[in-house]
Amino acid sequence: MEKKTILIIEDNFEIREGTAEILELTGGYNILTAENGKLGVEMATKHLPDLILCDIMMPELDGYGVLYMLNKYDSTSKIPFIFLTAKSERADMRKAMEMGADDYLIKPFDDVELFNAIESRFRKRDKLLVSAEGRSNLELSEEEQNYLLQDLVKDSRIKTFRKKQSIFEAGDNPIFLYFIISGKVRSYLYYQDGRELSTGIHIDEQFFGYESLLLNEKYSDNASALEESELALIPKERFYELMIKKTGIAGKFIKLLSGNVKEKEEQMLGFAYDSVRKRVANALVNVADKTAKRENGDEVLIRISRDDLAALAGTANETISRMLADFKDEKLIIKEGNAIRIFSISKLRNIKQ
Repeated sequence: MEKKTILIIEDNFEIREGTAEILELTGGYNILTAENGKLGVEMATKHLPDLILCDIMMPELDGYGVLYMLNKYDSTSKIPFIFLTAKSERADMRKAMEMGADDYLIKPFDDVELFNAIESRFRKRDKLLVSAEGRSNLELSEEEQNYLLQDLVKDSRIKTFRKKQSIFEAGDNPIFLYFIISGKVRSYLYYQDGRELSTGIHIDEQFFGYESLLLNEKYSDNASALEESELALIPKERFYELMIKKTGIAGKFIKLLSGNVKEKEEQMLGFAYDSVRKRVANALVNVADKTAKRENGDEVLIRISRDDLAALAGTANETISRMLADFKDEKLIIKEGNAIRIFSISKLRNIKQ
């Protein structure tokens, strides 16, 4: 039976190492440790442990902040999470549970309390997975799908790609399903004259490269890292095996595929009928929607090179420079170093032909 992995996030050295030793030697678990909340989030997203024990009062990022960050990602939001806390006030306990914690242990706790809390969380998770087995595979809930896909990612090889490094090329035979742990990836085609046409942007917590796997065809486009990116490389055989066993997973990816086809159809129609001004505006909106968070209502800050923006809009670099200058004069955007600040996404989205 495969050992379960537990991540301990605790700034107190004695508690962190003592708890790790107990769980490793007595419980037979694989143990990961982090000395602060920021490092804990990084380790959780990279290693996807089976359970997390987390202190509340810590430097860098407190326990509430850790839980908030992990709840933002599909791959980590369902990991059982137990707070370790010296706080016993009812308000603190209520806050922990309202944020989505599964349990909490008040320091000092003994070995029996620790093991009971951990095993209780594992039993609940196993029961959830067993219930999925007992029902029609087509009826998997979103939570059950995420558990299964999380395990698929966790057991896969992790590889870091440098900015602009190629991930695959058109004509290659697909051998992996890719999952973005961190970073951004773009897919693109080449014109006959060698210029690039971007066909999509993929961000963290997204799968990509599944179109060719589902269609059993060679890649029709290329993919490269927009920035340094950490990817999980899932062997296609394991992906196929999961889809056969759980047809609900197949349904999930078919829906994703349908959405991608519709998006590309709209993009092609835009290239055929939209003005250059409209295409550049749409490209900026597309990047903002997929990669940026709203800072102040309708305002966002995006980072994309002129080359990549030209490829996304299907036009030349010189045209991009002219359009960006026009948008700046109209007070729609402003350049900030290597970034572009969009003052109003809605105004940019509603630009006329």
